[in-house]
Amino acid sequence: MNAFATTLFLAVEGGAEERSGLDVILPAPAELVWGAIAFGILFWLLSQVAFPKLNDVLEERRSAIQGQLEESESRLREADDIKSRYEAQLQDAKSQSNRIIEEAKSTAESLRRDIVAKAESEAQAIVQRAQSEISAERDRALQELRAEVASMSVDLAGRIVEKELDKKSHQQLVDSYIQNISGKN
Repeated sequence: MNAFATTLFLAVEGGAEERSGLDVILPAPAELVWGAIAFGILFWLLSQVAFPKLNDVLEERRSAIQGQLEESESRLREADDIKSRYEAQLQDAKSQSNRIIEEAKSTAESLRRDIVAKAESEAQAIVQRAQSEISAERDRALQELRAEVASMSVDLAGRIVEKELDKKSHQQLVDSYIQNISGKN
């Protein structure tokens, strides 16, 4: 910094005349006029050639950005439409699955009732068959008992009387007696 200050001082002192502090900062009036004319010519050239092209480039850029914004908005609307359709389809699928589940529950309940009713009717049929078998077995046992009682009573009566009775007439007598007794019960 010291070298710069020395060089500046020598340059200022090197002039033939002495200048004031303001003269050092401001250029000469002729330089100001020529500078203003050069600036005007440069500005006119720029306004005729460069500024229109720059405006065209900026307008193209603005149009491209606007087109991209419009395309983005269009795609956003399409995405929203697709999302809405997807949500509607999802809701429809949920309601359809709920309906299928309800139908399955209803069908299962119906099948359960049918199976229970069939089991109950089969149980009743089994009970009726068992009762009829029991009744048939009881009747057969009664027949055997009657035959046994008749045979025993004929043998007993024969021993008491010590003679053989007619088995056929005695069998009829015993059968009628047993029927009288079973009819009272």
